[in-house]
Amino acid sequence: MPEMARDGHNPDREARHDADTEAAVREAAVREAAGEELGRRLVFLHSAQDPRALDYVGLSDAALRQVADPANGRYIAESSKVLRRALAAGHTPRSFFMAPKWLDSLRDVFTAHPGVPVFVGSDAVLESITGFHLHRGALAAMDRPAALDLGDVLAGARRVAILEDIVDHTNLGAIFRSAAALGIDAVLITPRCADPLYRRSIRVSMGAVFQVPWVRLESWPGALREVAAAGFEIAAMELTSQALGIDEVAAAGGEKLALVLGTEGAGVSDAVLQQADLHVMIPMRPGVDSLNVAAACAVAFWELRAR
Repeated sequence: MPEMARDGHNPDREARHDADTEAAVREAAVREAAGEELGRRLVFLHSAQDPRALDYVGLSDAALRQVADPANGRYIAESSKVLRRALAAGHTPRSFFMAPKWLDSLRDVFTAHPGVPVFVGSDAVLESITGFHLHRGALAAMDRPAALDLGDVLAGARRVAILEDIVDHTNLGAIFRSAAALGIDAVLITPRCADPLYRRSIRVSMGAVFQVPWVRLESWPGALREVAAAGFEIAAMELTSQALGIDEVAAAGGEKLALVLGTEGAGVSDAVLQQADLHVMIPMRPGVDSLNVAAACAVAFWELRAR
């Protein structure tokens, strides 16, 4: 039992009361600054155990989010810029999540989505929920868009990138950014690839994952048959004894080309190399035998672009 002072006062209880009063004053000030309409919508979070914050718990646990987010039909948009690009792509927000200082910069977004809750809290509380310090502005929990059909995606494409087992989120995001900039019509990812909608992949891509159509293949390497049946020449980017220089392949000017790129270290698998129509390499100076996969993608996308 807490000790009682001789005059009957409980110091612990009084301290908690004072802290609650200070918090209430701060929250009232935030609501007033936000304005009457937005102020009424604000939901203040005080604990990582608040069930309303469940979408945002443990954002720094990549392994957990890779499983939990697709299973729950959600993804997290991190930073105001990425959030706006997600909304511009037609994606639907479930909630917004931020420190009060970012409210005014997104006022137009809140107005456009009047039924979506806006969660706010102190930096310490938000960090206890997410597992990291928020320094890029707002977060939003978004509904995942419906998966695209492989046949539909291939139907209008001339250049496709197929990413085999690329598990690094930074590389994946960088590849999507290059794909958007350099004329790749679609990205296909194998079952073991990282999630393009994991927050780090999205952030590194600067939202390009919302621009480039992508499909997670259900069968690998069996899906290559469907890609080939759609009229694509399968080109594996790998240094082999029969690999052609990338400039030679570019000069041939294939109408439909699907570039397969493998993960760091392992490269393209033997099963895929056996099915590919050709192998392609980027000529390099002596003493250097490879590029980072994201850098290799940028070179290949540019050199082999449809003309």
